[in-house]
Amino acid sequence: MKHKGQLSTVSRIAFVGNYPPRQCGIATFTSDLCESVATVYPATTCFAVPVNDLAEGYDYPERVRFELSEKDVHSYRRAADFLNINNVDLVCLQFEYGIFGGKSGSHVLTLLRDLRMPVVTTLHTVLDQPSPDQRAVLEEVAALSDRLIVMSERGANYLRNVYHIAPDKIDKIPHGIPDMPFVDPSFHKDLFGVEGRTVLLTFGLLSANKGIETVISALPAIVARFPDTVYIVVGATHPHVLQHDGETYRLSLQWLAQQMGVESHVIFYNRFVSLDELVEFIGSADIYITPYLNEAQIVSGTLAYSLGAGKAIVSTPYWYAQEMLSERRGVLVPFRDPDALAEQVIELLGNDSERHAMRKRAYLYGRTMIWSEVAKRYMESFDRARAERRHYVPPGFAAKALDRYPGELPPLLTDHLRAMTDETGILQHALFAVPNYAHGYTTDDNARALLVSVLEAELGDEKHLGLASRYLAYLGFAFNPKNKRFRNLMDYRRTWLDDAGSDDSHGRALWALGTVLSHSTTPSLNSMAGWLFEQALPSILATTSPRAWAFALIGISEYLQKFSGDRMALQVTEELAGRLMRSYEADRTDDWRWFERRLTYCNAALPHALLICGRTIPNAAMTAAGLESLEWLAVLQRSSEGHFVPIGSNGFYEFGSERARFDQQPVEAQTMVSACLEAFKATGDQRWNKEARRAFDWFLGRNDLKLPLYDPTTGGCRDGLHPDRPNENQGAESTLAFLQSLLELRVSQQTQHLVRALSLPTVSI
Repeated sequence: MKHKGQLSTVSRIAFVGNYPPRQCGIATFTSDLCESVATVYPATTCFAVPVNDLAEGYDYPERVRFELSEKDVHSYRRAADFLNINNVDLVCLQFEYGIFGGKSGSHVLTLLRDLRMPVVTTLHTVLDQPSPDQRAVLEEVAALSDRLIVMSERGANYLRNVYHIAPDKIDKIPHGIPDMPFVDPSFHKDLFGVEGRTVLLTFGLLSANKGIETVISALPAIVARFPDTVYIVVGATHPHVLQHDGETYRLSLQWLAQQMGVESHVIFYNRFVSLDELVEFIGSADIYITPYLNEAQIVSGTLAYSLGAGKAIVSTPYWYAQEMLSERRGVLVPFRDPDALAEQVIELLGNDSERHAMRKRAYLYGRTMIWSEVAKRYMESFDRARAERRHYVPPGFAAKALDRYPGELPPLLTDHLRAMTDETGILQHALFAVPNYAHGYTTDDNARALLVSVLEAELGDEKHLGLASRYLAYLGFAFNPKNKRFRNLMDYRRTWLDDAGSDDSHGRALWALGTVLSHSTTPSLNSMAGWLFEQALPSILATTSPRAWAFALIGISEYLQKFSGDRMALQVTEELAGRLMRSYEADRTDDWRWFERRLTYCNAALPHALLICGRTIPNAAMTAAGLESLEWLAVLQRSSEGHFVPIGSNGFYEFGSERARFDQQPVEAQTMVSACLEAFKATGDQRWNKEARRAFDWFLGRNDLKLPLYDPTTGGCRDGLHPDRPNENQGAESTLAFLQSLLELRVSQQTQHLVRALSLPTVSI
């Protein structure tokens, strides 16, 4: 074979994935793979690009050259630039949904789309029943990768049959393992003070899906038959579990051991152990047990290690175990069945000849899995990827027409948002770009700011969670429990100027709260938002503003994405949607397709709400009315030159009168962007994307004065367009209108890119 001389066509490889000292299985795998390739192929330069889940990062070894920030999508773009300019021949990506930011790890697509070298991706998870987001992300990862590596035949089958990936693109390479000797368990037992005892072992980072309680529940029966048995659980609690739940799971296991009367037979070694220590622990085990609770596990490093060490293994039948332990290399027992587990352990401990024969079968099978052999298999895949890349351009780099690759969106700059926010909330107005204390705060603006900060956090900028908490606190303070309404106006001295705000401010608050509940994964924010939403929801029925109804309906639809069984929310939706529909039917004529006899402010929110209701109730008539009214509004607000011209606020547009051309307000562009994106979602018609972009370009200077409203030096947005100039003040409403539009377009583009990348033709070169 060509690798006997340890030569390869690949001279510089970047391994992207978690990396030690981060404590997780992917980190260990990436490090072992990188070091093994570097050892077997010393002429090849190998370095790592890890993913940080902590703001401060980790104290990485010299092998690490660049660091990704899990939630910061911009760091993925910077990483692509770094790899492109550093003469990297190939990127080896470790893909697992949970280690990358964005929905189902979608941030990694930002990296892959910009890379200019072959990519070989190891898939650590392949699901047979993925969610829509999971399917879309994995399919685009596959499309942007030159080769895919899986560690089991089941994983390869799923890629072929579930994701329809060509078989010749898939390489099956086993999980690597250290080269461990075949030793008698007694050799290592004295190291842990268990000499003369029968050792059952489980190792790995602790979390509630590990099923260790099943083994502890089985111990009384095992100990009754073999009184010298001890069960050793090696591994620290998973860092993410520790961060959110502390040691609750470990404590529950300790209490269970006491309850079952086997506390003297259970040892917890609460530490992330080194490889040398792990080899010694595995060596001391008479039986290794993986009692995992989830069938959908396509690989397990702990099982691979134990198999390669020649251990007798008892496992639950998750996917990887079914394959690895076939042909009597181990024993499978049902999930959550302590009796069956006890029976199999007792049988193995009582039958030395069968146990040792099982050990030998496992050890011999594992010889093909040692890291030096796995490194050679990986290099074969790398060489294939390089050779194949000479003959075609992968889908991610295919030539795209302009309508499929629209102009870049501006960067997300939140400096002005932060400047306008103090310890109370966001201030209402500004003098130029300086906060104006004289006008205080409003619930309207703090609700907008809450919505924007939650969307920013979801897209990867988690530093905005602190702002979200502040804006949510403002809404909590604004809520008046006496009348179940939100106050709106507060002066700079924190004195409320009303007992109940406008109908619109109440509806907008519900919109923001619903967005928190749909998009935030922060429990404290969700608890507060949920309580406020429940308290404030009934009061929307007493309002008379169609825009308040529309704002509330948008928020309720967000809420129902998580809590679809809430009868009150469903009833309010039907009532408010019915009101909007009746308003439209009452005032619509062939030449006036609108909900009232007057167009005023935030106009597009009305068809937006009907479109949402048409989709969620569902109601085809509402969808048709939403599309018809939005189409009419889009034509009405389009100049002869083709740019967006919102209804002016100096007089608005009364039926039968002249429409006001100025002053043009940023909220009109924002509501139009939101509504058109919803229309695209409802129809799949690309012209709605164009309408959304037409409205957004108004901020950037495609308007009557050909002057930008967005200020890229501050991140703020000017307060409107006068007949002769922009309003130079950069208030909260305007800035938030721009930021919301930008964020919604980013989310939409990200979602659409998942689909588009799978359908574009490639161009041969």
